[in-house]
Amino acid sequence: MIYTRLGSIAVMAAAISISLTSVANAESTSSTQSADRLAGTSATEPNITGVWELYPDPFGGEENTVIELTAPEGGPKLREPYATQWKERVERREAGLKAGTPLVDRSTLCLPEGMPLIMGAIFPIQILQNPGQVTVLAEFLTQTRRIHLGKTMPALEDIPPYYYGYSVGHWEGDTLVVTTASIREDTEFYDIPHSREMKITERIRLTEPGYMENRITIEDPAILAEPYRFTYGYKRNDAYEINEYFCTSSDQLIELNADGTVSMKTDHGDDN
Repeated sequence: MIYTRLGSIAVMAAAISISLTSVANAESTSSTQSADRLAGTSATEPNITGVWELYPDPFGGEENTVIELTAPEGGPKLREPYATQWKERVERREAGLKAGTPLVDRSTLCLPEGMPLIMGAIFPIQILQNPGQVTVLAEFLTQTRRIHLGKTMPALEDIPPYYYGYSVGHWEGDTLVVTTASIREDTEFYDIPHSREMKITERIRLTEPGYMENRITIEDPAILAEPYRFTYGYKRNDAYEINEYFCTSSDQLIELNADGTVSMKTDHGDDN
């Protein structure tokens, strides 16, 4: 996937940025809570409420830059024929980028990121921790993910497929352990295929004041030769305010072509 950062906010796109309908500002409306405990929760539960940005910053602090992000840890070990198919898809994307004809992806189509990409936090995410539920709000597309605390995971056949699946969680000391199931099969993480039976386990914990990690394990025996493990790191940013942000595939700057590629529009009409 291709990402570009413009100004003070990371803008996701497929080789070129999609339009913003709002621009987030950096003035905070809440006080720092990194050392606090939440009212109504156990004294052993850390407070993970706040705005979090991916850390280390894949953009290296640079503004107005474009980079290609790939699957963490080089991607999973897949069974055949999925390994060959995924390799071919990656090669087609790379060839399209080099040729200046990138392929469409979820961002260009303005589709929800789904799990686990929403936790990649290319745009900032806001976590709201309350008794009974942890809510993840993503700035990109104003997405919402809910983690139900203290609940038992229903049988898979009883859960409709969702972009973010159905998530249940509990605290093990200072670590929030989250299990997610029933993710839509058309919601692919870096083009990696998965089955209806895929399960994602997260272990989320503060590593030091203002810093957090999310150790992710994906299990899908029908597709994966072994569990796929990687870690996302985050840095708290209490000075950043999440704003509403939507995009549209009918963009003023890009055009979705019939062959599945994306191109830059050269005629924007008369601006006068």
